[in-house]
Amino acid sequence: MDTEKTESEKTESPAQPQKPIVDQMTDLAAQAAGTLAETAVKVVAKRAKKAIAKRTSTPVKKAAKVVAQAAKTPRSRAKKTAKKRVQKARKAAAKTAQRSSKKLSKKRSKKAGQKSRG
Repeated sequence: MDTEKTESEKTESPAQPQKPIVDQMTDLAAQAAGTLAETAVKVVAKRAKKAIAKRTSTPVKKAAKVVAQAAKTPRSRAKKTAKKRVQKARKAAAKTAQRSSKKLSKKRSKKAGQKSRG
């Protein structure tokens, strides 16, 4: 109990004297203005980036994509291509499954039609 600080000792720090409230508010306003300005700059940069991307021709975009892919490490490129191959195989398997199910349903409907006629 003797080592605990009282309330007044906790709030007052001996190293820094308390600033007047006006100075504290000024500091806070300056910090908020800085954050707001930073956000505004980021938003403007993002819009400019989108506008430039719209105006860039397709061959330039393709060339940039190729250069960016070449700049990647071989390991990450290999992972990406392997992932693409797996996805393509899954899509192909799904398509063949759909086709075979359609063919099967057509055959069943033909057989049902023949039975009803006979």
